[in-house]
Amino acid sequence: MVSVADVAPRTPWEEPPAQGDAIEVAEGVLWMRLPLPMKLDHVNVYAFDEGDSWTVVDTGMSSNKTRRIWEQLMAGPLGGKPVRRVVVTHHHPDHIGNAGWFQSEHGVELVTTRTAWLFARMLTLDVQEEWPAETLAYYRSAGMDPETYETRKADRPFNFADTVYPMPLGFTRVQQGDVFRMGGRDWDLHMGNGHAPEHATFWSRDDNLVLTGDQVLSSISPNIGVYATEPEADPLAEWLEACERLAALARPEHLALGGHKLPFTRLPLRMRQLIDNHHGALERLMEFLETPKSAAECFSVLFKRTIGPGEYGLALVEAVAHVNHLYRTGQVSRTRRDDEAWVYQRR
Repeated sequence: MVSVADVAPRTPWEEPPAQGDAIEVAEGVLWMRLPLPMKLDHVNVYAFDEGDSWTVVDTGMSSNKTRRIWEQLMAGPLGGKPVRRVVVTHHHPDHIGNAGWFQSEHGVELVTTRTAWLFARMLTLDVQEEWPAETLAYYRSAGMDPETYETRKADRPFNFADTVYPMPLGFTRVQQGDVFRMGGRDWDLHMGNGHAPEHATFWSRDDNLVLTGDQVLSSISPNIGVYATEPEADPLAEWLEACERLAALARPEHLALGGHKLPFTRLPLRMRQLIDNHHGALERLMEFLETPKSAAECFSVLFKRTIGPGEYGLALVEAVAHVNHLYRTGQVSRTRRDDEAWVYQRR
């Protein structure tokens, strides 16, 4: 009999670093954590020793609390040496949230992909006091629960600027195929997609380290969502393509440093698990769509658990990603219901 432990990724650490503390995961590489105000209550950040300074990878969500923790980290585990460079894997607020603060207050160089910088810069400048009509239309098209819809509509909309520090002009671009020097190592740049467009992953040439960001995580699946900015998108196809491509680079001995949960080894196994999980979800969804359903009516078959209010938004955008994929690949048809929701049915 094969035990669960034999088919699961392995982590060298059972517990994460305490707030304001760090764990050295490799020579000159520190793993730290910052809190998030949501069900996924943390983000991992990393620091690479450059001798007279540090390079930091990802920055946490913008808040006074998070910046106080950063100040503790810089005075404590980082030993008072300056942070001179910040690398951001992708544009989501829990990763890029304090990049502008580091630039403005500490004079650091920001390194990220062009798409990540443009998305973040655009979204921080797009402040809305009322819900855009396009977002509400998107929620209706996804079949959002009416009570949830009315509650959201009555509240002030979430703005990217609420959780991302103002971003000054100027960044240094990295792109597919670059070789990047950081922490005494040369890293090959390979782009992920699907969870976020042009998501940077870093593969060390000099040891077994891989910075996977949120493209690949140890014990949860990266959220793959469709939003009102591009309601017809197929991010699931992009994520599957990227992971199949990246899987060719993965080795069992790699130590994957992800954006959430614990660092882990057995990276090829974990990537195959994640890929197979989405293919399995699509197969279940095809059977479920023998009768017409909206994206919001597919939660039970996609996630196989009860979705609470704190998870509803992420579940909805991921459900849309799955039905969009089936629609874009011609496996289902769709029609408008009287309540404006798209309903999908197996062809």
